Amino acid sequence: MSKLTAQDKFLDLSDYGRSFGRFFANQLKNTCFTPIHVTLLFGISGLIAIYCILQHNYLFAAFFILLKSGIDAADGELARLKNKPSYSGRYLDSVFDIILNFMFLMAICYVSKTTIWFTLLAFIGIQLQGTLYNYYYVILRTKSVGGDSTSKIFEYKTPKALPGESQKSVDILFGIYTVVYGTFDKIIHSLDSQAYRVRTFPNWFMTMLSLYGLGFQLLIIAVMLPLGWIELIVPFFIAYTLLIFALIGLRKVLIK
Repeated sequence: MSKLTAQDKFLDLSDYGRSFGRFFANQLKNTCFTPIHVTLLFGISGLIAIYCILQHNYLFAAFFILLKSGIDAADGELARLKNKPSYSGRYLDSVFDIILNFMFLMAICYVSKTTIWFTLLAFIGIQLQGTLYNYYYVILRTKSVGGDSTSKIFEYKTPKALPGESQKSVDILFGIYTVVYGTFDKIIHSLDSQAYRVRTFPNWFMTMLSLYGLGFQLLIIAVMLPLGWIELIVPFFIAYTLLIFALIGLRKVLIK
């Protein structure tokens, strides 16, 4: 099961870890490992990256950040290979992502001269960036006939558990998900509340939008760390957030 039909596929600049993720998932296809196990593994990789940042081992930190992106692509691939999509895995993945994003920035704040307030502003910016990307991407996926449908445009109520997963787990993870992502979802939706009416998004626009994908955000951090630009990471992401208004304006003017 693919996320998108062939005509809707685009060059996703944030999805550079897909080849590794597909390879890794294929190695686990006939094992007892589940997508949840893979999600936990990318969490561990992220924690190692954070430890490396705190130890000023920025090259190793960059490696584990990129490894995290590759493993992050593998849990969804494994779910599709085993034909076992799950809401639990989808929400756990997202919760881990936001926790790790926060910890990455807090670690950078700790070892640099960046203030906590600017770091929090950068975190909010990163989450708004990723939310805009996910908002348009999920709209595209739900309109793509035969595509993946575990994600919804509007996450307002707990979904019914899919075969093989516990409804209680879905309820708990959905509750956490709505707490940590709800405000960002509402902000982005208020900025472009009519986006769901668009029939489809052109490939060039989605490729441009993928500059805000989590993978690309982490790639930027992974490049800046070993280059010794750690003091610039937080200011960069604060300024990078301004692109949100340009992308939304472009959508409203050209894509209807």
